[in-house]
Amino acid sequence: MSIGILIVCIAAFAAGFIDAIVGGGGLVQTPVLFMTFPNYSVATLLGTTKLPSFLGTSVSLYQYAKRVTIHWKLVGFIAGAAFCAAMFGSYLVSTISNQTFKPIILVALIIVAIYTYTKKNFGQHEEKELPFGWALTRGLISGLVIGFYDGFIGPGTGSFLVLMFISLLGHDFMHASAHAKTVNLATNMASIIYFASTGNILFELAIPMAVCNMAGGFVGTRFALLRGNQFIRIFFLCVVCATILRFGYDVFFK
Repeated sequence: MSIGILIVCIAAFAAGFIDAIVGGGGLVQTPVLFMTFPNYSVATLLGTTKLPSFLGTSVSLYQYAKRVTIHWKLVGFIAGAAFCAAMFGSYLVSTISNQTFKPIILVALIIVAIYTYTKKNFGQHEEKELPFGWALTRGLISGLVIGFYDGFIGPGTGSFLVLMFISLLGHDFMHASAHAKTVNLATNMASIIYFASTGNILFELAIPMAVCNMAGGFVGTRFALLRGNQFIRIFFLCVVCATILRFGYDVFFK
């Protein structure tokens, strides 16, 4: 068990680092946990990943908030919608197979990767701010969809949130990453509440993983703030491509 904890703690640090920059840390943390402790149920292992993700994201958001202006009113409403949707998604994960959704997500991710690669200025500069009502409508709809996805499937949620804030709300990568953290906190909290109430969190794993995830989040955020938008764009592309490989494996080989 001690070796297993060490392995998942290393994965949690890497996940915190990745999450802090563009999201997608679940691509590392979740598979490693499943491979290291295969005897536990899917719901229990998914629930266990949520506490480290929540605390690591909290550290990242704190660091971003000191350097980036965050539109708290807008993201607060979006986070509320995402919270409710994530709670529903977490409930469904134990009753419905999510395998049928993965081919759709795979196609969407490929489109995202192509678009981000070909549009060199994508997310490099913050566009003119949208009227609050219009931005709120777009954000609420997207928050419901992505929140449900996080509760139901999970990996890549942060990347989808970053993409939403850039493509629909006109933010640059730096502001999008900061705002994505706020919404991601809400979705993780919803899942924590649900999984904890059903006894599906292994706290003996979740607590040491959380410490390592927070450390990774601290390092990753400082790195992102130091390097800026261009670095985050490249990192975003790498994470999206890794997500494509992950879902491609699930769809075609698993």
